[in-house]
Amino acid sequence: MAFIDAAKLDKKKVLIRLDLNVPLREGVIADDSRIREALPTINHVLKMNGSAILCSHLGKPKGERKPELSLQPVAKRLSELLEKEVNMAPDCVGEEVKGMVKELKPGDCLLLENLRFHSGETKNDKEFSRQLAELGDVFVNDAFGVVHRKHASVVGVVDYAPASYGGFLLKKETGYLRKALQNPDRPFVLIAGGAKVSTKLGVLANLAGKVDRIIVGGAMANTFIKAQGFGTGLSLVEPELQEDALQIMNRARENKVSFYFPVDFVTGRDIEAAKPNGISPYQDIPAQDMMLDIGPASHTLFAEALKDAKTVVWNGPMGAFENPAFSQGSFGMAETVAKVQGTTIIGGGDTDSLVHKSGVHESVSFISTGGGSFLEFMEGKELPGLKALGI
Repeated sequence: MAFIDAAKLDKKKVLIRLDLNVPLREGVIADDSRIREALPTINHVLKMNGSAILCSHLGKPKGERKPELSLQPVAKRLSELLEKEVNMAPDCVGEEVKGMVKELKPGDCLLLENLRFHSGETKNDKEFSRQLAELGDVFVNDAFGVVHRKHASVVGVVDYAPASYGGFLLKKETGYLRKALQNPDRPFVLIAGGAKVSTKLGVLANLAGKVDRIIVGGAMANTFIKAQGFGTGLSLVEPELQEDALQIMNRARENKVSFYFPVDFVTGRDIEAAKPNGISPYQDIPAQDMMLDIGPASHTLFAEALKDAKTVVWNGPMGAFENPAFSQGSFGMAETVAKVQGTTIIGGGDTDSLVHKSGVHESVSFISTGGGSFLEFMEGKELPGLKALGI
């Protein structure tokens, strides 16, 4: 199947699955990035004289109607960004919704209520899928953030929709990520950070034979350091994954992939400490300290490894960057990646937030909207939402 630019949309009612799962604070949208990412596909449908029926989840209501997780604030923000009224449906299926859809004219836009108010969404229920599909003449999935989920609005609906396509965001996401995996410009460098090796094991295992260099930072580096026989003080470590860490290192070595670890750490008594205790080389971490950020020598080493990179994929911060005392390594990495003269791909919510906070988001090539979907794509897994569309 093709993407939306190949679809005939004139006078068609187009059901569009979006990822409008935005952060809300007391009913106010804290970050509208996901809404903005949806605009090209919505505008295309309206420009092609179609009517847009938008659907999304918000939070985890677990099949219950929770007013605080209504998409009403999203409808208001969409109206502002599209500069046209976006009506809000009271539900996402049912006779009242069908009536509202029937009244839509070309150029109209309707937002359905939270899909996850119905348990049939996460259960990929056939009847719920059918009811969703019958709302549109065409179905478009433009929610990369959920394509790893086997949910009704992602997978089931395709079985009943007259025609199904991927949206522009899906096209952009799969284009960037497939290029990186299948035909990268080299040198190709993977930067893996964050708290746990367990969440990155699949990515490291899949890419250990595809990249030229791997940089490991964040708390996940602790497990690799520990696996090599060095002390890690009171740092977060996954002892059960030490053998996996060694296997990944061996696989990289067999494939002539350069592996870079922090050579020094900013340490502290705990993650909320007001200031660091100091900087220690990795061979000499104080027994009562935690490794909470990469040190300056590590930053220099990593910057050298990235200097001639032509493709960079980065997921996971270099330390506990939410605390200013342990943020320098992560912000320094963001600035280094932003200077790379090649394709730079950022994935994961924490890394996205970090890049925006550092002010270099406009200097990177692409920021993925996916968290779990990004990781599973990079692991080489088959994603149900993409498989359903034949993409």
